[in-house]
Amino acid sequence: MSASHERRLPIGVELRPDGGADARVWAPRCHSVALVVESSDGNWSETRLDAQADGYFSGFVAEVSAGSRYWFRLNDADSYPDPASRYQPEGPHGPSEAIDPSAFVWNDDDWPGVGLRGAVIYELHVGTFTAAGTWDAARHELPALRDLGVTVIEVMPIGDFPGQFGWGYDGVNLFAPSRLYGTPDDVRRFVDDAHRLGMGVILDLVYNHLGPDGNYLAAFSDDYRSKGEATEWGDAFNFDRENNGPVRELFVSNARYWIDEFHLDGCRLDATQQIFDDSEWHLIAEVTAAIRQAAGSRRTIVIAENERQNVRLVESPSAGGYGLDGLWNDDFHHSAIVALTGRNEAYYSQHRGTPQELISAAKRGFLYQGQYYAWQGQARGTPALGLSPETVINYLQNHDQVANSARGSRIHDLTDASKLRALTALLLLSPGTPMLFQGQEFGASSPFWYFADHGGDLAGLVSAGRADSFRQFPSVMDFGETSPMATPDDPSTFTRSKLDHAERERNTEIVALHRDLLRLRRDDPVFRLQAMRGIDGAVIGDEALVLRYFGADGDDRLLLINLGRDVVLLPMPEPLLAPSRRGPWRLLWSSEEPRYGGNGTPPFSPNSSWRLAAHSAIVLLPGNRD
Repeated sequence: MSASHERRLPIGVELRPDGGADARVWAPRCHSVALVVESSDGNWSETRLDAQADGYFSGFVAEVSAGSRYWFRLNDADSYPDPASRYQPEGPHGPSEAIDPSAFVWNDDDWPGVGLRGAVIYELHVGTFTAAGTWDAARHELPALRDLGVTVIEVMPIGDFPGQFGWGYDGVNLFAPSRLYGTPDDVRRFVDDAHRLGMGVILDLVYNHLGPDGNYLAAFSDDYRSKGEATEWGDAFNFDRENNGPVRELFVSNARYWIDEFHLDGCRLDATQQIFDDSEWHLIAEVTAAIRQAAGSRRTIVIAENERQNVRLVESPSAGGYGLDGLWNDDFHHSAIVALTGRNEAYYSQHRGTPQELISAAKRGFLYQGQYYAWQGQARGTPALGLSPETVINYLQNHDQVANSARGSRIHDLTDASKLRALTALLLLSPGTPMLFQGQEFGASSPFWYFADHGGDLAGLVSAGRADSFRQFPSVMDFGETSPMATPDDPSTFTRSKLDHAERERNTEIVALHRDLLRLRRDDPVFRLQAMRGIDGAVIGDEALVLRYFGADGDDRLLLINLGRDVVLLPMPEPLLAPSRRGPWRLLWSSEEPRYGGNGTPPFSPNSSWRLAAHSAIVLLPGNRD
């Protein structure tokens, strides 16, 4: 038998440098476990593993090499994929494949990692980001994202799932990058190229549930499932009850794995309010600490979706927090969408889209910080007035919100183009961290629907559940026989959601708007500050507002946004409009520039009344700046 070596992960099948592999799996409900390996001649060999304490089985298997297909056979009966499989070439129902992570040659030794300060996030789904839907095709679009001003790419879940398409949130193989998008080395090549171009890559991790099809964990142990909690999508995981240790080990190891073997720069944790854990050290905190440790000296980003907007997630461990870096901000999105569309039904019903809401979101991040929230009949949020601005992730679009428009419509299809330019300025110049959704930067004409290639009865249940979720939107459901909702398991729902990157060349006005605003955010000495208490704001019209950004020695900036009809500011009894000690204001930027598709900006004179064009935004700076 080959000499022992230090494992990268405590579970799974790992190749040894001198040949063969170590196998280790938790299967406490089994009396015997064997590793079944396919040989080069197509035959199968079987090696029985040794029983260890606490329900583990392990052993050395000489027949395994890189590319070997294998199963775990339980109780001399049925065989199952590895719960920690690094690749499932035939999908979740097929055999696992042994992968050598050390075979890939990295070129990012000097990569320092990324932080949220100054970050611009771009969310994408590998299968629809390009027509080919592969890592290799996505890799060739990276220079365009770098040139736009993106610094961090957030990839929707990639753990393998059944079928030929899906969002990834029904994944069942936590460690296996989906075979639909390429090989594990294709993932590494994408990350390596992103680092070469100066961009980080974080991955959306789903630790609240697994999909209903292809999840074989229960065959190894029923203790993976919580006996006391259930999520909105099925069984919760057992993170705090009897025999929870190996369950936690699986997930903590998974988080480390993506950082160690794929050089990822962190993660986004999905629906963390559905991760149930009453342990003293919450799983989210343990996962975050594991990511930091795995990254070593490289900086990492860990952000979360949390419907309750619980700031404990981003508080420091020394203060009893979980140590994350940021939280998604639905409040900014909801208020902006109401301002853009006028509709505030369903979960938009507690937002009015007023200038004051937009000011408060820019200044304070979350709008609900413990107030009563009538849509849920309870308080929502936690006090967050002391959050650093970059902690809050703002967006006008994300995968959920685009798909929740029923038609899968992008926001530019639901509102006036000039209004959208004005609120894009608010998004990209606010102190919070901005996030774009794939295709937003060039006004993609493709929808983004919910798609899932489930078969049989499950497909019908998913489709019916999706339709039922839209009953909260009267404007969506009142279509009778002409419902606009796409069928999730229809292949065209998936293919029609793919981006056409040729639109980047056709829609140059939209690209220019985003590129110029991101350049202003990055290069302007005031907008890039993201300083705590660094802005103030005021309502200056029925649908108009001003934000003042405070720079050093009076080097301030004004962002004025008007979402209504033309406004003439006379009188002007608002101190935030007063000139700085550096002199009178002059125009720096306007959303109505013709190169953005605008109609032109009214002449601006600081010494007379100011005219703000309808549906526009302008940026002013002190007049004597060099």
